[in-house]
Amino acid sequence: MKIGLRTIKTAISAALAISLAGQLGLIYPTAAGIIALLSVTNTKRSSFQVGFYRLCSLALATCIAFFCFNLIGYTAIAFGFFLLFFIPLAVAGKMTEGIPVSSVLVTHYLIKQTMDPWLIRNAFLLMIIGVGMAIIMNLYMPNIEGKLKADQLKIEEEMRLFLYEMARTFEQKSKKTTCAALLVKVEAALVEGETWAKKHAENQLLSKDHYYLHYFDMRKVQIRLLKDMDQLLQEIALDTVSGEAIKELFAFTAQTFSKENDGKLIRTKIAQVYAQYKIQELPRTRAEFESRAKLYQLLTQFQTFIEIKVEFLEQKAYSE
Repeated sequence: MKIGLRTIKTAISAALAISLAGQLGLIYPTAAGIIALLSVTNTKRSSFQVGFYRLCSLALATCIAFFCFNLIGYTAIAFGFFLLFFIPLAVAGKMTEGIPVSSVLVTHYLIKQTMDPWLIRNAFLLMIIGVGMAIIMNLYMPNIEGKLKADQLKIEEEMRLFLYEMARTFEQKSKKTTCAALLVKVEAALVEGETWAKKHAENQLLSKDHYYLHYFDMRKVQIRLLKDMDQLLQEIALDTVSGEAIKELFAFTAQTFSKENDGKLIRTKIAQVYAQYKIQELPRTRAEFESRAKLYQLLTQFQTFIEIKVEFLEQKAYSE
């Protein structure tokens, strides 16, 4: 049996909520514990959002209950009419999270057959104590930057291997590659990294640290380009002078590939390969022309691949 941090925080917040509600002399103190149990979420920001919407939903529920119980009476039929109006209005107001707990608190009015101010105050205090304890417990979140950095390194290593494999393809003049398998691995690492990056962003209350989200978005675009490049590679004649230059370009990029590399030196080398294209003799056959055109397209896609990284780092520097 595994007991996670969220389970521990849930147990503590529920126990403290019931204890505090009891010490304040509130009736139905266990309701505060149940509210706390339902309000401990995975991130700090979501805890505040859930708490806010639950308080709003209770205000809405109390207003609707007041009209239903006063017009029909404190009966099960009145409670049914209350739900008939409360649920769609809560959903429309994006307060779905508050429907169950607010409905339970409204049953306290039904049980006591009154909506006196002291009972309404009791309901709001139970809600405040429940969501408040959950928020306090969620103020502590383990630092997951180490995990995010590990995911970055994993993705970069797989992309480096992909570029080495592209260079090896030109060197050995064989189109049998492991590029597709490498892309499957890097996409899996990317999905995992994005999940953790979203959680990290949701745990920033006072600052908006979206670096990791933007980083994984950037890599996602690059991976789509690598897929296109791998497909194009299957259609290219590999034994050409231009192919040799592109092979060296891929190999150099693989050697220097990292999140710190700003890509500007690689961009210079790409410009040099373009210059070589301009001084080559014109193709003499249709097959040679088509091969040269596809190599040029491959080089263009690779340039876009590098430009994405350059722009990402420039935007990061500007934001800082």
